[in-house]
Amino acid sequence: MTESSADYEFLLTNQFFTDIDAPEIQKGKLQVQLNVRKAMGVYVLTFHIVGSVIVPCDRCLDDMELPVATDDTLKVKLGETFSDEEDMVIVPEEDGYINVAWFMYEFIALSLPMKHVHAPGKCNKSMMGALNKHLRTSADEEEMDDFGLDDEDLEDELPEAREIDPRWNELKKILDNN
Repeated sequence: MTESSADYEFLLTNQFFTDIDAPEIQKGKLQVQLNVRKAMGVYVLTFHIVGSVIVPCDRCLDDMELPVATDDTLKVKLGETFSDEEDMVIVPEEDGYINVAWFMYEFIALSLPMKHVHAPGKCNKSMMGALNKHLRTSADEEEMDDFGLDDEDLEDELPEAREIDPRWNELKKILDNN
């Protein structure tokens, strides 16, 4: 039994995310080191990915940079038909190759936090002012600190206090209980 190994390096740029038609990540610059090791009929692909990606902030929609540092493993073996099982990808023997681009994208996307938000005070203040106009509850007023805003920042953007429809008061109770 022989064990063989090969190393590859990739630079993923904005073009990679455009070409793959990535749904979540549109821009980024990442360095990928891929080690392919064959042992007992199974190819073990080890990915080391480091860099950063640009995604929209979930609060203000401005672009924000997120660091990426992930190590992932993919096992591949040759078989009759393509199959992507839990821990093993089977590639048809007649093809004899696997395109790892989508797997790299998935490893990157899965390494990102679920919530993409700027650090407190870094969100786009005009967008946060617009959001605040539409979210007038006592819970939101507490969250203004999370946005890095205070009343002075919003003076010009908020209309004068207006009467809130009493039907919303029942819904506010739900927010206040959380």
